[in-house]
Amino acid sequence: MSATLRLPLTLAFALTCVAAADAAGVPIAVVAPTDGPFAALGQQIREGAVAKINADGNTPIIVNEPCSAEGDNAAVQAQIAQAKAAVAIGFLCSETLEATLPALKEAGVPAITVSVRATILMEDALKNGWPLFRLAPSDNAEAARIIDFILSEWSGQPLGLIEDGTIHGRELTEAIRNALEDKGLKPAFIDTYRPGQEQQIGLVRRLSKAGVTRVFVGGDRSDVAIIARDARAEGIDLDLLGGDAMNAANQPLPLADGVRAVTLPDWSADPRNTELVKAFRNANVEPEGYVMPGYAAATIANAALGLAAGENRPLIEALTMKAFDTTVGPVRFTDRHELTENPYKVLEWRGDRFVTPAPKTD
Repeated sequence: MSATLRLPLTLAFALTCVAAADAAGVPIAVVAPTDGPFAALGQQIREGAVAKINADGNTPIIVNEPCSAEGDNAAVQAQIAQAKAAVAIGFLCSETLEATLPALKEAGVPAITVSVRATILMEDALKNGWPLFRLAPSDNAEAARIIDFILSEWSGQPLGLIEDGTIHGRELTEAIRNALEDKGLKPAFIDTYRPGQEQQIGLVRRLSKAGVTRVFVGGDRSDVAIIARDARAEGIDLDLLGGDAMNAANQPLPLADGVRAVTLPDWSADPRNTELVKAFRNANVEPEGYVMPGYAAATIANAALGLAAGENRPLIEALTMKAFDTTVGPVRFTDRHELTENPYKVLEWRGDRFVTPAPKTD
């Protein structure tokens, strides 16, 4: 294993103090890109997963993920088989899973993805009996959380739905619109705006003319920041909500306080992870991106291995037997190998990060 993948002894010792080992001495494959355009994300997965695997006394098997249908996916299968890995975690890309899941089924090796959200892949996995478990939310979970919020918090208020014309923005907004109209809530304003503009004054004026006060924006963070700025400059009071695309760099225009987004929490800011975050940073590892999910996937793998051994059950069965306490909160898989709880939250921008909104006051 390269030096960049073996964390310092001080970090390994600190991590053993914040997690109990349920199994030990077991090879666990960590499948993530080591080169190419996704190498940085792959490094995040490895930093989190390897830290936990080492802390539990297990053996991390580093496997390069090609992230393309044309890549050497046979090498992924061969490395997992040669190492006799009990479980494989990581999997940034759907192409790798599609190519390797049939072989993992034959070997009885479950795969836990921290990233892949495609509904169709999980449907194929269930149909073919592939041992895929998803730590990432499904690709319809974002819309589901947005719909719940609008129905519970904005029902009866003049609502606008706007999107940027991209495939994701259009499909997300259309899913929201259809669900709301099925519930009898018809938006007062629907529009497709031109993204990437220096100003959106015309758009905010049209929203104001339509009497809209609540707006969902199916677009990028930078566009939402411009809409919020221009609404304030025009003296137009808009309550703005974006989707997971809001979880991006706060530039070039900073986001205004009070703008909300349906996105995944910053797990490094969770008080329950304080000691772990401190240990990572002391080792010059910033616990961002996939670091915490990688650590959580390794936590689940280790706990399920212990449960399978203790209960004399197959590992695939053990993964659905209980809730696992992880760095990304309690995780339990359904019998369809999905998360039982929608991990998306409605968060509010304050200062330099998205936080849980303060409770309402009368």
